[in-house]
Amino acid sequence: MNHEELILALHANQMIKFGEFFLKSGQPSYIYADIRTAISYPQIYRTICDMFYAQMQGLKYDFICGVPYAALTFASSIAYAHSIPMLLKRKEAKGYGTKKMLEGAYKPQQNVLIIEDVVTSGASIIETIDVLKEYDLRVTDVCFLVDRNQGGVEHLRSLGYNVHYILDIKTVIDVLHKHHKISDLDKKLALDSLTKAQ
Repeated sequence: MNHEELILALHANQMIKFGEFFLKSGQPSYIYADIRTAISYPQIYRTICDMFYAQMQGLKYDFICGVPYAALTFASSIAYAHSIPMLLKRKEAKGYGTKKMLEGAYKPQQNVLIIEDVVTSGASIIETIDVLKEYDLRVTDVCFLVDRNQGGVEHLRSLGYNVHYILDIKTVIDVLHKHHKISDLDKKLALDSLTKAQ
């Protein structure tokens, strides 16, 4: 499955949706990428994991870490399939036991590669990196599936991180329009909502 086929499969299985939605930031959007349900479609899920792994080639890291919760499944599968050490960053600290926000066997100054599904502003990635920094771990590279073209890539790069992504939302819109999966109006409304949210 190539990038275009993946886009069509995501749309066909309701992982790319058009309509009235609100993002985590509270911003309205006419297009929504809901990649979490990829776990229910083995071929799509495997394709995404393989594309992530291809993107990781040549990068230097000691661990991978998925941003909770959506990217945890991708990071876990990549770690298992390719024998890559993984760290688990919690969404919230446990109220018992060690009460740690980060699980795994690591040493100070080791390098962690971040895996994420969709990036808008990059805030969720920064939250994860901030926790890793508290444990004296370093991040140089970030990989994600979809860039929403709303400033996240530029923000992460401005902070000194190397950014690698598989799809961007404008390409997704163009591919779906080209294959007559969305109307001219859908395309316009989706592109307008991206611009207004910046």
